Amino acid sequence: MPLPKISEARELTDEKLAEEIVAVKRQLFQLRLQKATRQLDKPHQFKHARHRLAQLLTVEGERKRAASQPTNEEK
Repeated sequence: MPLPKISEARELTDEKLAEEIVAVKRQLFQLRLQKATRQLDKPHQFKHARHRLAQLLTVEGERKRAASQPTNEEK
């Protein structure tokens, strides 16, 4: 399974992006729980989930920075 592309995260709306971040964090929690109880079958899912979370947080940060910067009309 290939790693998800950041372009997919950029296509999400702000609300969907926030929902996806919560979902991936929840998935990481479940993976950690499975690892602790030795029920983890696919350890590569950690890499994919962390990669996806990083992409989502990057897009969220980009949007926040873009929203906080004044536009050319406001200068």
